[in-house]
Amino acid sequence: MKKFAIIVAGGSGKRMAAQVPKQFLPLNGKPILMHTLEAFHAYDADLQLVLVLPEAQLDYWIELCEQHGFTLPHAIAFGGKERYDSVKNGLLMVQQLRGPQQASQAEKALVAVHDAVRPFVDNALLERCYAKAAEVVAVVPVQPLVESLRRLKPDGGSQAEDRSQFCHVQTPQVFDADALWEAYKRPYRDDFTDDASVMEAAGYTISLVDGWRRNIKITTQEDLDLANFWKSCEAQEKIREAQEKG
Repeated sequence: MKKFAIIVAGGSGKRMAAQVPKQFLPLNGKPILMHTLEAFHAYDADLQLVLVLPEAQLDYWIELCEQHGFTLPHAIAFGGKERYDSVKNGLLMVQQLRGPQQASQAEKALVAVHDAVRPFVDNALLERCYAKAAEVVAVVPVQPLVESLRRLKPDGGSQAEDRSQFCHVQTPQVFDADALWEAYKRPYRDDFTDDASVMEAAGYTISLVDGWRRNIKITTQEDLDLANFWKSCEAQEKIREAQEKG
């Protein structure tokens, strides 16, 4: 079974008032995006990675790769107007990587779609997502809500909601590659907020697996500060482990 991952990097960094797109901001000394790609490669070195970037950012990405000696293999597709268009371009690249003969055969292929600025995705979460997707068609990792939830009313009021009836959605969302490709042939709609919503519109049932609370999407400076703290802790832990073995 072939495994693919589409890493969608379309952030602008506006929420951080950054001069560069957020996926290129440094995390523990190198761009966030590199950590994310390395996480998937660490899970499965044979997994084929497709990075979706705005075409205008390609030269800068190449420059960063040279600067950091980043040689991890990955194909590149260009982003589109909407996230929907970017993922569709990534799926087209997946189809090209599979080749006409492989795509027409019965061998199942799985494809994950993941936010570039979620660098803390780990092996356990990836294994849960891919393993479940091998059994079903569409898998989404979720986390329970821990804060109270209120619904806004048109008259300006609000009402409490039972938070146990809702969950927080993460990525990677993992799918049967053929099913997702067919689903993305549908016309774009404003309510296509993620890949699961596209699959749901095509008539597929979405299966849920446990996410991971540390699998945050870095969108603000506070998120980046927390991510740097976690990376610092990870580095210190590796040093302790090496000292104990030595």
